Amino acid sequence: MTIVATAAALSLPLSLCPTFKINTKKGVRGGLRVFAVFGEESGSVERKSTWGTIFDVEDPRSKFPQSKGKFLDVNQALEVARFDIQYCDWRARQDLLTIMLLHEKVVEVLNPLAREYKSIGTLKKELAELQEELAQAHRQVHISEARVGTALDKLAYMEELVNDRLLQDRNTADSNQTSTSTSPSTSTASLDMVKRKLPQKSLNVSGPVQPYHPRLKNFWYPVAFSTDLKDDTMIPIDCFEEPWVVFRGKDGKPGCVRNTCAHRACPLHLGSVNEGRIQCPYHGWEYSTDGKCEKMPSTRLLNVKIKSLPCLEQEGMIWIWPGSDPPTATLPSLQPPPGFQIHAEIVMELPVEHGLLLDNLLDLAHAPFTHTSTFAKGWSVPSLVKFLTPASGLQGYWDPYPIDMEFRPPCMVLSTIGISKPGKLEGQSTKQCATHLHQLHVCLPSSRGKTRLLYRMSLDFAPVLQHIPFMQYLWRYFAEKVKSPSH
Repeated sequence: MTIVATAAALSLPLSLCPTFKINTKKGVRGGLRVFAVFGEESGSVERKSTWGTIFDVEDPRSKFPQSKGKFLDVNQALEVARFDIQYCDWRARQDLLTIMLLHEKVVEVLNPLAREYKSIGTLKKELAELQEELAQAHRQVHISEARVGTALDKLAYMEELVNDRLLQDRNTADSNQTSTSTSPSTSTASLDMVKRKLPQKSLNVSGPVQPYHPRLKNFWYPVAFSTDLKDDTMIPIDCFEEPWVVFRGKDGKPGCVRNTCAHRACPLHLGSVNEGRIQCPYHGWEYSTDGKCEKMPSTRLLNVKIKSLPCLEQEGMIWIWPGSDPPTATLPSLQPPPGFQIHAEIVMELPVEHGLLLDNLLDLAHAPFTHTSTFAKGWSVPSLVKFLTPASGLQGYWDPYPIDMEFRPPCMVLSTIGISKPGKLEGQSTKQCATHLHQLHVCLPSSRGKTRLLYRMSLDFAPVLQHIPFMQYLWRYFAEKVKSPSH
């Protein structure tokens, strides 16, 4: 049974909420009354979750206070409100579970390692059906969001009424106390407890941050994939705590300028690209890829220039040189090994200092403890991790698992993993495996608490996967699941 209370309580959206009344007759103290009624709601999500106890929550409707036809005082109304919040939490968990199960079905349909091959037409039909189910599930989520918002608004109103009641009690108690009394009243203590709202501190996952070494800037840094930078688009980035924006000029070549207009300091990425020039949305000043202002509407053209960085394009990536030294003539190659084809290129913003993220990517020993629900499922812990230290960087392999790792300055990590199917490995070295996954991670130091991650995934098998609809979204799903702290 679902309790629906009037304004002092938190009504569930499926029922109508009658207006509340506060007794204001003289001599009546604490005249808040809440009339609770009952309603029915049918339907629940069948639990098939494999994600732990987060969804293993009992339906709270059976435990709602049995108050049919009763007028509730303040404390009883708060109890009703508490159960109502529990219902919102339970309903939201069911909505999320539904979406996660549907996403799992999508992954099953698009599983590149499935032994049952299907035609493109069959895949499109199944994906269309799942897309409709997902749309319906997302609509239900919006309903739940509205429920939670309404519940919190009414709970805040109830808290205000309770605070007023406690304040009245305190004033009455103070008036009855003598001037020599030193013991605080119970009502005062209760009021202080209600009004005390300490902010919750969020978890700081940025790690111990050290100042940037001056030489760290004197490298070529990949900042974007070429496919993401169209002729009429801009990509704002942060690099070493400075704002920049990347766009293509008249000749189609990329350029990188400071993301601040010289006129009124408006962020340029909020504007548009006009004939190969980035146009400020405030007064229309336009800048070329070298930072020179070539157009000033409503004023005489002045010799104005904003800072720009050397910017080049190579092998499907946009590179910048943020250092003060002259840039080197050549750029490093980050192409996958021969025989591999690129299947996904993903950009993610992570709230982690870039050095800590590099440490995580090179730390192979954490996988059987952290990634137990993805690629390291069922892995045992090796007795020794072997590394090589060539002059060009840091390389290593994980005995007895077929994983080769390499670090390339200043912020690139490349890895090759021999795979047979998710969660299983078929050899003790990459050479013993028939199929491989190659990964590139570029950890751009955006700020001391944020990293721009460029992720490229390549396979040396199943080239047909590149032509399956929505495949890019599946790869993003896998990438985000592996990068998630919960995994």
